[in-house]
Amino acid sequence: QLQLVESGGGLVQPGGSLRLSCTASEFALDNYAIGWFRQAPGNEREGVACITTSGATNYARGVEGRFTISRDNAKNTVYLQMNSLKPEDTAVYYCNTGPVGVFQWGQGTQVTVSS
Repeated sequence: QLQLVESGGGLVQPGGSLRLSCTASEFALDNYAIGWFRQAPGNEREGVACITTSGATNYARGVEGRFTISRDNAKNTVYLQMNSLKPEDTAVYYCNTGPVGVFQWGQGTQVTVSS
């Protein structure tokens, strides 16, 4: 099954930044709209941001203005730049087709925002 691989998570202090990467080794991402999703403990998975094949973007309320989704088709990678991180951004972050994931979900990358 088609699957994407996430990376770039880590531990960061409130107000800090991280850049997540989403890539695929066996197919081209530029044929798909790609979304970033996150799941915090005890919560359902939620959409965070999405980018279409033409580069149009949209964001969930609460991250708009702080997060930026982008794609580099030459590198077959979709990024999520996260600035001004807050403790409530702590979650496992996943990428998949947007706005609804249809690929097999990967392992995600853990983002922890804590002092």
